[in-house]
Amino acid sequence: MSIYVIDDHPLMRDAVSMVLRRVRPAANIVELDRLSRLPGAITKHGAPTLFCLDLNLPDATGCDGVISLKGEFSDVPLAVYSASPAEDMEQLCLASGADVYIDKATGSSQLADSLRALLSEEIDTDDTPANAAAGKLTKRQVQLVECIALGFGNREIAEYLQISEHTIKVHMYRLFKRIGVTSRTQALHYARTHGYLPSRH
Repeated sequence: MSIYVIDDHPLMRDAVSMVLRRVRPAANIVELDRLSRLPGAITKHGAPTLFCLDLNLPDATGCDGVISLKGEFSDVPLAVYSASPAEDMEQLCLASGADVYIDKATGSSQLADSLRALLSEEIDTDDTPANAAAGKLTKRQVQLVECIALGFGNREIAEYLQISEHTIKVHMYRLFKRIGVTSRTQALHYARTHGYLPSRH
């Protein structure tokens, strides 16, 4: 199992890989300079556990790379990063299947938080195998819906759980994708109807 960092800029690729080695020291991190090299790399290094993808590559620009990766590896977390401000590209990338959008201007600590959150969703030691199945909520996700039920915004949830607001965004997107909803109201309805929250009477 390997983490693939796909970026044609050597310095940025090295920086992302360095953060990943801090977050997951035992991981096999594979660096690629273009998307077309991925099939051969997977044959050599094994199945992916995470993709870190630059939006502008020699052989894929904009959301093309996101769509391509998610079309083939729908269950693998995908972190997209770009020099474009979040307000310009974030929603488009998320709609195309990315799990989180990271502005290249983001500091290394926030980058580490985002990547750690994505990886923790895949390897959640607090959950039984049954709870790791699609549609089942992890303990962190149950905490999220409990906070949503209390009317907390992302900043309040971050303060309550003592993690960064950027990480909350990652967890929230992962929650929505896991249970197939697009809003907090829908997430609350799902949580109530599946027994994670008390039903309203």
